[in-house]
Amino acid sequence: LKYREKYGDGEDKEIKDQLLRSVEASPTLRSKKDLIEAFVDSVTAEAGDVGKLWEDYVKQRQNEELDRIIREENLKPEKTREFIADSFREGSVQTFGQKIVGVINPVSRFAVSESGDSFDDKKARVLNKFLEFFERFFGLVAE
Repeated sequence: LKYREKYGDGEDKEIKDQLLRSVEASPTLRSKKDLIEAFVDSVTAEAGDVGKLWEDYVKQRQNEELDRIIREENLKPEKTREFIADSFREGSVQTFGQKIVGVINPVSRFAVSESGDSFDDKKARVLNKFLEFFERFFGLVAE
């Protein structure tokens, strides 16, 4: 009895395992597996409103990961957040046009940067990161 009080009876582990098997079986959830797993590990049965906790958790992770992309690519923070918010609202990432160009700090379209990237290389890399970010977070919480 003392063992069960201290370590549980294994039911919670079985529930977690079943949840993670379901995530693995879903093509749309596979890219979100680490988010789901980390959240499940952080929540207890007495946590309260799990839906609210999930929403807060996803928004926090979303902000952290977007901040990382902005830093890594030296993007305009305000324009980037606006671009991503529009993408979630529209249901897809716009891969052409002036909106994507507006998030990238000005560089010559023809010159090569210190890192060896042309403007088109940087734009392609940023778009790829945005597409991965979008796929990872789209549909996890109501926007």
